[in-house]
Amino acid sequence: MLAIFSDTHSTGGHNLEGAALEAAREADAVIHAGDFTNVGVLEAFRSLCPVFYPVHGNADDATVTEQLPPVRIVDCEGIRIAVTHRRDGGDVGLAMFGRSREADVVVSGHTHRPSVVDAEGVLLLNPGSHAQPRGNRPGFATLERDEDETVRGELREPDGTLLESFALESE
Repeated sequence: MLAIFSDTHSTGGHNLEGAALEAAREADAVIHAGDFTNVGVLEAFRSLCPVFYPVHGNADDATVTEQLPPVRIVDCEGIRIAVTHRRDGGDVGLAMFGRSREADVVVSGHTHRPSVVDAEGVLLLNPGSHAQPRGNRPGFATLERDEDETVRGELREPDGTLLESFALESE
């Protein structure tokens, strides 16, 4: 199972709680789409998540941006995931970014709005912000391959409330 986060915007720790914290602890790997803010927050995630795939965001200070790439490709259980904080051009720009990297899923952040968009061959996934939703519902995401080999995902609030379920289209 993959746990997916973005936009922590903390001055202290990871600010995970409830189902979000449980997902991070139980995940085989954790993806974070940037905006930790400072290295202390990044280190809190690193301590919690032994397999961790972060990128930096636009609100991260130099101590974070020096350590993290702006883009990352993650291959996990046959799923190719392109991770970025944001792309110019909205959903079209994100879809083009994903297609150019032969990704099945594009994980992004920045908007603080949890969302899933099927963009004709690439799934656009924004987990939202678990800590600073800025008028949106707080969120995080999980992806997991089930017994039928279908990749299923969920957007949830940190308390576990289900926002949306989705499945990755098979080729």
